Amino acid sequence: MTSPRFIHLRVHTEYSLLEGAVPAKKLVKMCESAKMPAVAVTDTNNMFAALEFSVTATGAGLQPIVGCQVSLEFDPAKPGERPRLPAPIVLLAQTERGYENLMKLNSCLYLDKHGALVQVTLEELERYSEGLICLSGGPDGPVGRLIRNGAKDRAKALLQQLAGIFPSRLYVELQRHPGEGGTLTEAEIATERPFVEWAYELGLPLVATNDVYFPKPAIYEAHDAMICIAEGAYVDQIEPRRRLTPQHYFKSEGEMVALFADLPEAVENTVEIAKRCAFSTYKRAPILPRFADDEVEELRRQAWDGLRNRLDVIPHAAPVEDYEKRLQFELDIIEQMGFPGYFLIVADFIKWAKDHDIPVGPGRGSGAGSLVAYALTITDLDPLRYSLLFERFLNPERVSMPDFDIDFCMDRREEVIQYVQNKYGREKVGQIITFGALLSKAAVRDVGRVLQMSYGQVDKLSKLIPVEGVKPVSIEKALADEPRLREAARNEEVVARLLDYAKAIEGLLRNASTHAAGVVIGDRPIDELVPLYQDPRSDMPATQFNMKWVEQAGLVKFDFLGLKTLTVIRSAMELIFKSGRPLHVDAAGNQLYEPAEGAENHINAIPLDDEKTYKLYADAKTVAVFQVESEGMKSALRQMKPTCIEDIVALVALYRPGPMENIPTYCEVKNGLKKITSVHPTIDHILEETQGIIVYQEQVMQIAQVMGGYSLGGADLLRRAMGKKIKEAMDAERPKFEAGAAKNGVDKKKASEVFDLLEKFANYGFNKSHAAAYAVVSYYTGWLKANHAVEFMGGVMNCDIHLTDKLAIYADEVQKKLGIEIIPPCVNRSLSTFDVVDQKLVYALGALKNVGVDAMQMIVTARGDEPFKDLFDFARRVDMKRVGKRPLEMLARAGAFDLLDPNRKRVFESLESLMAWSGAVIEARESAQVSLFGEAGDDLPPPRLADTDDWLPGERLAEEHKAIGFYLSGHPIEDYLPALKRKKVLSWEEVQQKAVGGPFVTKIAGEVASVREKKSAKGNRFAFVALSDASGPYEVAFWSEALEACRDVLETGNLLVLTVKVEVDGESVRMVATSAQTVEKATADAGSSGLLVHIDNNDAVASVASLVERVAREGKVHSRGPISFMVYDNERGCRYQITAMPEAPVNAQVKGALRSLRGVSEVEEV
Repeated sequence: MTSPRFIHLRVHTEYSLLEGAVPAKKLVKMCESAKMPAVAVTDTNNMFAALEFSVTATGAGLQPIVGCQVSLEFDPAKPGERPRLPAPIVLLAQTERGYENLMKLNSCLYLDKHGALVQVTLEELERYSEGLICLSGGPDGPVGRLIRNGAKDRAKALLQQLAGIFPSRLYVELQRHPGEGGTLTEAEIATERPFVEWAYELGLPLVATNDVYFPKPAIYEAHDAMICIAEGAYVDQIEPRRRLTPQHYFKSEGEMVALFADLPEAVENTVEIAKRCAFSTYKRAPILPRFADDEVEELRRQAWDGLRNRLDVIPHAAPVEDYEKRLQFELDIIEQMGFPGYFLIVADFIKWAKDHDIPVGPGRGSGAGSLVAYALTITDLDPLRYSLLFERFLNPERVSMPDFDIDFCMDRREEVIQYVQNKYGREKVGQIITFGALLSKAAVRDVGRVLQMSYGQVDKLSKLIPVEGVKPVSIEKALADEPRLREAARNEEVVARLLDYAKAIEGLLRNASTHAAGVVIGDRPIDELVPLYQDPRSDMPATQFNMKWVEQAGLVKFDFLGLKTLTVIRSAMELIFKSGRPLHVDAAGNQLYEPAEGAENHINAIPLDDEKTYKLYADAKTVAVFQVESEGMKSALRQMKPTCIEDIVALVALYRPGPMENIPTYCEVKNGLKKITSVHPTIDHILEETQGIIVYQEQVMQIAQVMGGYSLGGADLLRRAMGKKIKEAMDAERPKFEAGAAKNGVDKKKASEVFDLLEKFANYGFNKSHAAAYAVVSYYTGWLKANHAVEFMGGVMNCDIHLTDKLAIYADEVQKKLGIEIIPPCVNRSLSTFDVVDQKLVYALGALKNVGVDAMQMIVTARGDEPFKDLFDFARRVDMKRVGKRPLEMLARAGAFDLLDPNRKRVFESLESLMAWSGAVIEARESAQVSLFGEAGDDLPPPRLADTDDWLPGERLAEEHKAIGFYLSGHPIEDYLPALKRKKVLSWEEVQQKAVGGPFVTKIAGEVASVREKKSAKGNRFAFVALSDASGPYEVAFWSEALEACRDVLETGNLLVLTVKVEVDGESVRMVATSAQTVEKATADAGSSGLLVHIDNNDAVASVASLVERVAREGKVHSRGPISFMVYDNERGCRYQITAMPEAPVNAQVKGALRSLRGVSEVEEV
């Protein structure tokens, strides 16, 4: 191989977020293709790619040069002046010390900047200069910037200063990015001559770089669009903005040699620099802080003490000797592998959390298989009770770090992290960075914006990209699958341009944030091991390496996960204890658990054999029950009819693609409909609890141990190899398994069959430790719902208080399924959160849309123990201006002021005057202008309330929906019920009742909530339409033909009548639409009925007439008929009926409005 003549020393990968378009994974191949033996990665102000690139490049035989383009503060602003923009220089790690200093400088870029510009100072540069080579930054660097600003003397002085900071390690950087005709950029023309002259004068070497931002010139325009996304600019804007040219690509050696033919030494020095930068970073062994002087002894002491404490209170699943033998075995392995400190650290922060009443999950992942973890209270599952294997968590035959994933209450997780920071030192604890990619839909939206296309058009194009699972498909696949997208690109050049640009930048990294759970703890300041980044939204620094690479750098990751379900449980328990009710009463009537030390200390002690709970599971009444909420899970529960916790464990493991095909067999065997299939007498006992089916990874390991003679560690290696389908490993393991089986009296044919069975299920098998832990959490929620339904649902709704869609489902569950009354939002009865009073659920003020819990808490605090007497009392005591007009409007719409004034429209229209008066009263009170006759402000006359009729019932319902987000007190379809009944249209509740008798065709009415369009494997469009009526929400499928015919009426908010085919799948009712039309059209020929109004006095007749006239004028009139009056004659002591209005509007809107009139006792349909 000939010696290289040029090496790229300034390359921006995709880790230069929304700036570099060189995919990090492709850079090595680009160098191989260009026959370059080395390359420097110099991302802008970060080292995100440093370790990943170094390890990958070294593995491919390429020399990595770790560098960074750093923004330097070279011209500090004087006091009172606006900050001046920094300019880039390039720093390359020459030695290990240089790498450490580069990390320090990177950390300086972000830490303690308090919102200032991301930059380093000359002082910081000098402090951390050792072991670094500096390139002066080229035309846009600090020296070049001063030359272009006419400050040549200062520019030369700065160059000399940099030469002093980097003796024999400063290179004057030249760049040439010629445009058409070979003309250099203005900046390059202005700076090259001074650069060359000063380099010769000062004895500084020159170096030629190409500032690489993208792989090839062909994607320049797409890259420019990406720059616009980052800068908030437009591609075609008139103002000059482009700082890059099509020449900023990964040029070949030949191109660079030709470009600098007149200055060959500048090119040759790139090779010289590469030779000087021989250092490359490397992986480190795990580093942890020392927890105790003798960690082995400390772990043994805590574990034995903990086990004794456990065995004193739990039912024993095995003889005590078995527990002791297992504990000793685990401790020996942990010591042998060098992990006592890890266990002690985890146990310490979990104990702290529990001591401070912070809910902690019973376990997660394979860690629940450790008895040591159970003894230390890291987990709360007895591994012997659930037959969990330690080797699945920590395998002595495969050395890797243990990894406890810990679930905490999501509201208090941060407190645990703060404890860890305080214990080990804030400088030794950090979060972990994570990166978001520019996926297809987002790329289309972003590019459409910078091309100045209309929002509607871009939104439509984005929605044409299908989603598979949780991610949208690539643009290329979307174009292949979606003809409407191809047609749009053919018809409009701008759409084709958009898709071309989006395709080129799709998949590149877009943004950095912090990992949701990962925290690292070091034995030293972590910026000595990794560079640090500061997320503007967090006060805790994060590592610049992501989760995979931070561990390769030697830091150990601890997962502090926030699990909402733990917060639900805590909230439900608090509501139970607030009511003064016991948590649980045993069969003899003994109250078992007192609300003494906090909710989370009691839930672990509830019985796991509660009949009501298993009936709830068997009946699939599992809305809001952890892990089993989906329709598929409900169907499986109905089939299974669980009777023990093992059934829930199995279901959690089985309900996944692949294994779920075994659910019917499991259920049939469990319920005695089918005999269990024997695999082999030596291993049947292992499969007994799962009805003869291999469900868990642990069962694969146990079978390999019992039949094949493997150690459990070896069995875990076998399971891993099978799961990854490594053929070479399988071929080597089969004879070993067969030989071991032969020693146990199993013939070769049977052993081979079992091996095949293991091979199939190793890929499907689920981690039993995780399934057991989450099954127990599921049981906790099921038990709470079965035994404390209103408090449980209150806890659930408190945790989703801002998620209107979920609150709608839960409210329906509470009212319709559980038969629990919901007290509507009320300023005199509600709290800011959901509450329980007399076993009724009080709707939270903070659950209304656009209000905020804090604002509502102001009202609750002002109310105290004294309800508001009227609107003026409310305005005196509540600072309405602080609460805000929008939240107060939502309260009025929701009827929260009904006890103070039942006319919601009057309240709504009086808010401005009430707010002004409230402000004046409070201001007078605060300024201590106390009158002689009472408190300050009492002498201010209250404002006049708006003189207006209330909203009609339909309008009240619509306004209520705006505030609550769903219908709580009624439903708009009720307006049409008489006509719908005459047309024999069924309610959703009636459809469910009739479905028991078998398939049928009927009509059903409802309001459209959402439309989800999808595409079949054959390319046909279909949709699932969510609707609701007064009896609850439901879903209807529209296959392609019906969808095409009905698309025009399938709009959110439309009231429709659908013709549907109804059938029962298991116990789920499924409906497929054949047609749909608006309810007005469907009921146009339904005929009309009349209303009979019972009145107590003749004066009410005039009120009725006035209201009916108003409805006819303002409301929607769907049907007409006679209105008659039933009048009571006091003198004669009899009633008589008169027909006063033969042709009047007679819908439900009128009926409801008439009932609200004074003097009207009843309104009935006739």
